[in-house]
Amino acid sequence: MSRGDQDGMRMVEITPEFVASGDNVNAMQPLPAELTEYRPQSYEIQPGDTLLVTVWDHPELTAPAGTQQSAASNGRLVYPDGTMFYPYVGTLKVQGMTIEELRRTLTSRLSKYLRDPQVDVGVSGNGGQVVLEGAFTNTAPQGVSTVPLTVSKAVGTGGINVEQADLSGLTLIRDGRRYNIDLDRLNRQEGSGDIYLKPGDRLYLPFNDRKQVYVLGEVLRPQALTFKTSDMSLTQALGRVGGLNQVTSNGDEVYVVRGIDAANLASQRSGNGATVYHLRAKSASSFALASSFSLRAGDVVFVGPAGITRWNRFLSQLLPLSGIINSAANAQNNFTD
Repeated sequence: MSRGDQDGMRMVEITPEFVASGDNVNAMQPLPAELTEYRPQSYEIQPGDTLLVTVWDHPELTAPAGTQQSAASNGRLVYPDGTMFYPYVGTLKVQGMTIEELRRTLTSRLSKYLRDPQVDVGVSGNGGQVVLEGAFTNTAPQGVSTVPLTVSKAVGTGGINVEQADLSGLTLIRDGRRYNIDLDRLNRQEGSGDIYLKPGDRLYLPFNDRKQVYVLGEVLRPQALTFKTSDMSLTQALGRVGGLNQVTSNGDEVYVVRGIDAANLASQRSGNGATVYHLRAKSASSFALASSFSLRAGDVVFVGPAGITRWNRFLSQLLPLSGIINSAANAQNNFTD
């Protein structure tokens, strides 16, 4: 229930009707179809790939550096211009070819010199990579090979800094466009499929140091709280600061002050300012409402003082002042005498 505008602010009561309306729920935006429907085709050879070509019964072609050397030493590098050199075949433009297409091409070319050559091609090193940045424990680039790479696999390999990462802020940058992927909700949502990555993608996982709510007033430990998921309930925030001060707080004066974000600038210009949500937390049922109320980054939770607390604070401020007044009065009396 809204009380209307007061000094540019809108007061809203947190009631069962308000919670049931879903107005405070951070709705999860569906992922674009170009992400969820993308399926990688057969792997296409990229510049920077290292290809291991095996010609059975011809070790001089399979392992020219010697069988004791590593696969990388005997591999064939795809140059930046997308070409590869192979004996008896010469220079081939292989960029964009699938492994099977290259195998058939090599077999056809080598058949001019060898009888019924048996050729196999594998990828031992990848030029196509996905870059990881931000709150990962391992930000080494990950190769996209013949085995498809997904977001969950890339994140699992990179590892998450669980104390400092913002799980709701993962961003996939692809072809100059940015896609937000809420890992926390994606993992909790039933039936949500994984997202396939392709060479050149970037994954950025932000830190949560700027994602805070501020709990002030008559609580045991007033402080700024960081959170790493899409939201935090009012109950969770109050619990993390030790709850309301049972001596000095007024349970009927729990407020959440929500300012203006970039998405609401238009409404701010039209005269609507910040919104203040009011919870009467003295009843047991109010705790259920607090659990269903989602806080957002930048929210300020304020718990007001009880009446006796206000009076005691007034007295604590009044007594030093009264002492000064009495001293001044005594000095005046002594002067007149």
